[in-house]
Amino acid sequence: METPTPILRMSGIEKQFPGVKALDGVDFRLMPGEVHALMGENGAGKSTLIKVLTGVYDIDGGTIELDGRRVDFASPLAAQHAGISTVYQEVNLCPNLSVAENIFIGREPRRFGRLQWRVMRDRAVEMLSQLDIHIDVTAQLATYSLAVQQMVAIARAVDIDAKVLILDEPTSSLDAGEVGRLFAVMRRLKEQGIAILFVSHFLDQIYEISDRVTVLRNGGLVGEYRTAELPQVELVGKMIGRELADLERLESRPTVRHTTPLIEAENLGRAGAIEPFQLTIHQGEVVGLAGLLGSGRTEIARLLFGADHASTGSLKVDGAQASLRTPRAAIRQKLAFCSENRRAEGLIPDLTVRDNIILALQAARGWTRPIPRRRQDELVQRYVAALNIRPGDPDQLVRNLSGGNQQKVLLARWLILEPRLLILDEPTRGIDVGAKAEIQRLVVELSDGGTAVLFISAELDEVLRLSHKVAVLRDRRVVSQLDNDEELTTDTLTETIASGARS
Repeated sequence: METPTPILRMSGIEKQFPGVKALDGVDFRLMPGEVHALMGENGAGKSTLIKVLTGVYDIDGGTIELDGRRVDFASPLAAQHAGISTVYQEVNLCPNLSVAENIFIGREPRRFGRLQWRVMRDRAVEMLSQLDIHIDVTAQLATYSLAVQQMVAIARAVDIDAKVLILDEPTSSLDAGEVGRLFAVMRRLKEQGIAILFVSHFLDQIYEISDRVTVLRNGGLVGEYRTAELPQVELVGKMIGRELADLERLESRPTVRHTTPLIEAENLGRAGAIEPFQLTIHQGEVVGLAGLLGSGRTEIARLLFGADHASTGSLKVDGAQASLRTPRAAIRQKLAFCSENRRAEGLIPDLTVRDNIILALQAARGWTRPIPRRRQDELVQRYVAALNIRPGDPDQLVRNLSGGNQQKVLLARWLILEPRLLILDEPTRGIDVGAKAEIQRLVVELSDGGTAVLFISAELDEVLRLSHKVAVLRDRRVVSQLDNDEELTTDTLTETIASGARS
């Protein structure tokens, strides 16, 4: 039952970064003894809301109340002292210290200035036993699995008299058994009256463990709902910004068929990242990957490009077994990959437009065979004009370009190699409408010219507009592969993502 007074209430929260309104009047409330899921796609504002709450960021507007009193934390430590503990996806502990030391680091029991090792060990054993964890607390934390490390982090968080426990993607690296164990601990903490804010991209887990869900989109509040009263398909629609009644039908493109696939993945997978999947891509075919953030789309792209190593299965290129253990091996096969994180994994901001464009071609040639400056100018000018990169000065630092033009610089880098397969991971995210339309037209032109494209986008209508077939992912599994015929709609894709139904 809902209590009349929330343990936590955030009202009208505003947070502005240069050029971006990350939070726009967001309300959020958390009741004692409940698990409350915070949902939204990448960029929705989940992490910013948590950081505002825990004192990592100052708020630009709005109020935060904890236990009925207005608070404004100057640091995460201040939030922790007030009873708000956070356990992040990446366990923020010291693996070289013992389990007991990690639980009490900064709060070690002392007497007359001397550390009481036995007291610390006994208390650590008692605390972990309450969470049904029975391990040697004197052993180094690094000797235990990630699941146990997360339990240790939770034990530390609860031991500081937490009123609010924030679990940010705690299950991302856990198997099914470990998730069940974590959920048992969460239910026990919930019975003790602790309020838990739970962030996860796994829909099944949200519905298994949470009592209430709040959805954010583009920095704004979509709404707060009782989980049991919100069908999964409606949750997906609210996250991606399209209610089922508003999902428009789009014309499908002709299906491409060839006798020998360009790319053929057979039970390809990577433990902890993506379950084994089958996927074929033919010359001139655009294959879309649809699914929520964290569903495994990027993991498939990285496996095909050799950025990650497969732990199972095999990959064929032109019908022959291929071992793409590195991106360089993939480039030799004329495969190209535009990462979704163009700033961290794509562009080098302190280099010029010219330097960024020729980077992959120079790497393919080898650094002992520099590309002559005249040839560089010819190639760069051709692609700057073809992609309408603005400003057109190749000596401009790429950091000074808009997001859309930076994306086009990254595309130019790979197009200059004349790839047979171009992997595009969220190529139109965060760019203006005009640049988005230009990139979409480019995908169609490449396909018409015989280039295969693996196209990843959170925008389902965009996936349908461009793809010949669509592979649907959920919870790191390919759950369905659908031909883009006249019967396939964004409604169908949304329902498939929500239900996890296999074809």
